[in-house]
Amino acid sequence: MPGAGAFLQIGKVSLERVLGLTVSTNATLTCDLNTGTIAYPAGCVVVIFDPRSNKQSYIFNTSRKTITAVAFSHDGKHLATGESGNQPAVRVWDVAEKTQVAEFNRHKFGIVCVKFSPTENYVVSIGSEHDMMVNVWNWKKKIQVASNKIISKVNSMAFSKDGSVFVTVGHRHVKFWYLKDTKLKINQVVPLQGSSGILRSHLNNFYCDVSCGHTVYAITQSGLLCQFNEKRELDKFVEVQATAAYCISAGKDHIFVGCADGVIRIFDANLQYVATMPHPHWLGVDVALHPSHSHLNFQTEDARFPDTVAISYDDVHRKVTCVYNDHSLYVWDVHDVMKISKICSFLYHSNGIWGSEVYPGITEDMKPVLPSGSFITCSSDDTIRIWNLDPHMMETESSKRNVYSNELLKIVYVDPTHTFLKNVSRKPADEGKSGIRCIGISPDGRHLASGDRIGNIRVHDLRNMEEIIKIEAHDQEILCVHYSNLTAGPKLMASGSRDRLIHVFDVDQSYNLMQTLADHSSSVTAIKFTENDEQIKMLSSSADKSVLFREAHKSPESQFEISKQQHVVGTNTLYDIDIEPTQKHMATACQDRNIRVYNIETVKQIQCYKGAVGIKGVLLKLQLDPSGQYVVTCCSDKSLCLLDFKSGEILATMIGHSEQINGVKFMPDLKRLVSVSSDGCIFVWRLSPELTESMRGRLEEMGRLPYEAINTEINRWENFSCDSKLYRGICRIS
Repeated sequence: MPGAGAFLQIGKVSLERVLGLTVSTNATLTCDLNTGTIAYPAGCVVVIFDPRSNKQSYIFNTSRKTITAVAFSHDGKHLATGESGNQPAVRVWDVAEKTQVAEFNRHKFGIVCVKFSPTENYVVSIGSEHDMMVNVWNWKKKIQVASNKIISKVNSMAFSKDGSVFVTVGHRHVKFWYLKDTKLKINQVVPLQGSSGILRSHLNNFYCDVSCGHTVYAITQSGLLCQFNEKRELDKFVEVQATAAYCISAGKDHIFVGCADGVIRIFDANLQYVATMPHPHWLGVDVALHPSHSHLNFQTEDARFPDTVAISYDDVHRKVTCVYNDHSLYVWDVHDVMKISKICSFLYHSNGIWGSEVYPGITEDMKPVLPSGSFITCSSDDTIRIWNLDPHMMETESSKRNVYSNELLKIVYVDPTHTFLKNVSRKPADEGKSGIRCIGISPDGRHLASGDRIGNIRVHDLRNMEEIIKIEAHDQEILCVHYSNLTAGPKLMASGSRDRLIHVFDVDQSYNLMQTLADHSSSVTAIKFTENDEQIKMLSSSADKSVLFREAHKSPESQFEISKQQHVVGTNTLYDIDIEPTQKHMATACQDRNIRVYNIETVKQIQCYKGAVGIKGVLLKLQLDPSGQYVVTCCSDKSLCLLDFKSGEILATMIGHSEQINGVKFMPDLKRLVSVSSDGCIFVWRLSPELTESMRGRLEEMGRLPYEAINTEINRWENFSCDSKLYRGICRIS
């Protein structure tokens, strides 16, 4: 079987960092008690995270199916995963080598949870509500040894300490399954023996999670912590005093129950209340204003918190890992349950990510307002987030940015009320028409424009993140916003929408509407401005299978006008366009997975080649690197491809996202790629030194090498404007 490296060709690209997770229940969070590392899914990738070193490593599911369950073996050397989709597989991985050692394919529609037996001989998997099977596998011999049907939906499972029994729970369901009494045979699948728990008056509850400590503990969604005795009877229960409960993790001395509104209750083995853990961040928190832990205590009286959906207690290292329903992750130190402290935390997008932009490359005469290497993402969760992964700024105490997440500089809540409601109501990500669909950054790095799903354009000042203007521009979803970078003519910003219109705004005139263009007959997918030989052009692509070439000129009344020059119609929908750095050629991402290259001056197609490896899907986005040597594409088959722009040779193929990839960008330092997806995850890819040096050499020949690529050792915190109140907590003041 191929290992983790099979997703890349000739070692050109490697995954450096994952910003996001797809944890939904306790079945998707696991902890290795031997090392203290935790594992969780991020799309089709299992992230193995060490909180002590803040290092990530990765296991790639090469089947490209979403991972829905993870579990460490008791010695920590192996990891089991379950997945969703048609014919999902149970897979066992070698953690050290990141290679697959076993695969089982008897489930049909999805796998809810997987567990290793304490003896490590068996892996047990539970199918989804459409599969309704419990299977036992001898993973070392790679055979199935037992199986049975489940008559109700199962939400979780847990093994007893001796491994003789495991328990499944769900809607009106608590069942004990006996491995010890089941006569397991070689080369024969036998019926798995099981008996229902005796629930009496609590039969009608929804049992959402189960854990085994001294005995079996289960939690109901209504907030009952239940204890079962050796006779399978519900022997004792206690109210956790919360509006709802979702997860449980039991150790030798304590039981941790994750509840709604960020509440985590701690009980002892006899169900006696011990303490309540600290709350995480409150919904709507401004992370940039909280540079120290003392700010955790400052919150409004009506503050609301995200629900705790997954919890894992490491009884050996005395730490608790919690995942909340806004996709944030916290690791707590619980050596003293009366003095609990936070080890680390991360705040990620809670819904699908629609767009990304990198902060413009710094020039010598430019005074940036964001640190070099920053990038910005927008999401269906109604937030815009500013990120930076520069290790030099995360290693020193004086440059520590905020108490919540080292990688996150700022969260802009575009519609705070809507964001708050979506995070606390547990509704699907794409319900309704909310969310930020696209973003664009002005060439001077001062303004950030965003378009939402109901047709509004908002412009924020990046110096203080205040909203400059809101324009009700379109009647439908905005698909692109783009700033011009022209040496002649005014500063322009254009927007395109599903309503088939393009609006052009004058940036220097407070974003007054300059012109509306209605030449396309379908959704406008991309807009670019270009300038060559003092001739300004605007190019636009559309779902009507055409590219429009327009010229900009001054009218007799000295008004700047854009008029149609040429209309190129093809046989495929065009989803994206980009301009080669010399501004002589244009590349298009097409429905048939081809990249077509046009000469902008002659409006003639000069090249056509495949932009993806697979035979299914369409090209959704593309971008050329600053030197024009390479182009990166994202396809609807959830893959990324890096190609030589001139020859069309595929240099690397990357997988890992579990849903549609909505954007990919080269970073100005020429060392990284950033991809974003509807799965809510950001993948940061590291380019090989050979690729970086090739781009640097080409840019040096062109005289366009970015300032940060030349000065790799500069103190970036001293090279951006920090007089703003917004960044006072994250700047180093010399």
